[in-house]
Amino acid sequence: MLRVGLIGCGAIGSVVARELSGGAVQGAELTAVLDLFVDHPLRVGDRESLLCASDVVVEAAGHGALREHGVAVRESGTDLLVVSIGALADDELEAALRGAGGGRLFLCTGAIGGFDILRAAMLFGPLDEVAITSTKPTGVLSRPWMDEAVLDALENGSESVTVFDGPARQACERFPESANVTATLSLATVGFDRVRVQMVGDPEATRVRHVVSASGEAGTYELSFENAASPDNPRTSAVTAYSVIRSLTDIQRPPVSFL
Repeated sequence: MLRVGLIGCGAIGSVVARELSGGAVQGAELTAVLDLFVDHPLRVGDRESLLCASDVVVEAAGHGALREHGVAVRESGTDLLVVSIGALADDELEAALRGAGGGRLFLCTGAIGGFDILRAAMLFGPLDEVAITSTKPTGVLSRPWMDEAVLDALENGSESVTVFDGPARQACERFPESANVTATLSLATVGFDRVRVQMVGDPEATRVRHVVSASGEAGTYELSFENAASPDNPRTSAVTAYSVIRSLTDIQRPPVSFL
């Protein structure tokens, strides 16, 4: 039986915990939850207790939690499944996580996919351009650093507002709660400094939409994803928690793969 520990029991982690406890992953069980704020029957008080009870740890608590616990999890010999991939825009953290010995490092693909064809295209020849446009309800995109005109347009406007247009690394810094798909795309393709990101607020949007475009010697690609938002955190796609479940299923029992 694969013992699964969980860091974070919020919008994503609580669904993962529920699904694991309900037997969603055959041959795996939830054995420990590390969360400072949420009570859970399997809650533990410290990282050492979590590691003693786990074969794989799912990080679902945000960038700070990954910085605090990620390297230690791997160095303990425990596998680590990362949800907060946006934190890897920090080169030092990425290098530390990749360089840590012991347990294996897995990255959850989250709310978008298509990385197989993009990686194949990169093997054929360089990708010249990679971009992602993420469109979300206006109410979830307000940030303290925005100027008053943009904040007013998000709060009171009736048209779409582009609140960011720039490199993925900067997008991950400015929108940490929304950065995971951007970071995953960057790591799978041309890197944080070359992937272009647009963040758009749409007052009519009821779902989270991501459109990925890429072009290079192998061809031109456009991938579109439209996900229901998490009822507990509208900045997060509800399907992300189930991407974690799918990842744990693959770890426990690797499926027949389309290679």
